[in-house]
Amino acid sequence: MGGPERRTVRDLRRENRAVLLRTLYFSGPTSRQELSARTGLSAASVSNVTADLMAENVIVEAGQVDSDGGRPRVLLRVDPGFGHAIGVDVGETHVRVELFDLAMTVLAKAEYTLRPDRHHVDLVVRHILAGIDAVLASGGTAPGQVLGVGIGVPGIVESGPEALVHAQAFGWDAVPLAGRLRAGTSLPLHVDNGAKTMGQAELWFGSGRGARHAIVVLVGSGAGAAVITDGLTYRGANSSAGEWGHTKIELGGRLCRCGARGCLEAYIGAEGILERAGLPAEPEGEQAVLAELVRTGAPVIEETIGYLGAGLANLINLFNPERIVIGGWAGLLLARHELDRIKKAVEENSLSQPFQTASIVLGRLGPDAVALGAATLVVKEFLLGGARPL
Repeated sequence: MGGPERRTVRDLRRENRAVLLRTLYFSGPTSRQELSARTGLSAASVSNVTADLMAENVIVEAGQVDSDGGRPRVLLRVDPGFGHAIGVDVGETHVRVELFDLAMTVLAKAEYTLRPDRHHVDLVVRHILAGIDAVLASGGTAPGQVLGVGIGVPGIVESGPEALVHAQAFGWDAVPLAGRLRAGTSLPLHVDNGAKTMGQAELWFGSGRGARHAIVVLVGSGAGAAVITDGLTYRGANSSAGEWGHTKIELGGRLCRCGARGCLEAYIGAEGILERAGLPAEPEGEQAVLAELVRTGAPVIEETIGYLGAGLANLINLFNPERIVIGGWAGLLLARHELDRIKKAVEENSLSQPFQTASIVLGRLGPDAVALGAATLVVKEFLLGGARPL
């Protein structure tokens, strides 16, 4: 039996660097004294690490604040222009590519439409690579300024260098997406489930901020969820946790895109709602058709609220979250108009005590949060010290 690993001075310095960088990133302009108080690191450690970060141009001075009787304190912050991140949202109806600085300001966008029957991996790879080139050109950004590319996809993503994607709705079985993309780009790649990336974005910057136990649901053409427990995304044994859309809501019910019957997604996803209403729509018209159904109070919307309420109640009964965040373009469309009725449907299907301690809120980052969340995969690596401009 081996003994505990010995930590070197270099390990300790790397850990201190990550703690300070993360604190500066999420706290905004902060003095060295405040950094010491917030992190528990000594003044000497803070001084040494921040000096290194400034020498590398990772952080910059951001003004001064008066101190009690002494010299003004210099504020420090992460330089938004130190590097850039690209976020990619591979959805059922589109591939969306966005370029961000480190303040997560969108600098450029590119979008490509996907048809429901056209999710061939070669086409998706071409769209992603074309989008990367397009946003770099539009943003006037050299590839060497980019810290990496984060990609959010439907389905299960196996961790590893090839990022094998299992997306039954796309007909993908163990597709090595990262490996396919590396033939066309040398930028570092990070691939994860789209609902999980959106969950991380809402946890960092949106309606999930400050919650230790939360669930962020994504309802678009399909449905998924990110389960946050003790501040971290719960992944399960092989990263498939969060496939909420494929939990069963009706035994032997409607046929789902995954091939099974009775999946929640077949009832609350936009594609399933429109099919139940007898109104199949082209991808580019899907949002407008659903918006009209919500506006007119169509009977199918009443049914959908019931199914959504039961689905959210199952999450409350299983995970006891303090907060549920509703996101995704279809989820936001429904919740903006029908949040009170959704909450009532949840209450009717939940155990009383966990329902009383859970708040149900709208996502704050809008329908494009998957691309933003995908970019946070890159920023997360940067904050750990593993991503730098070339």
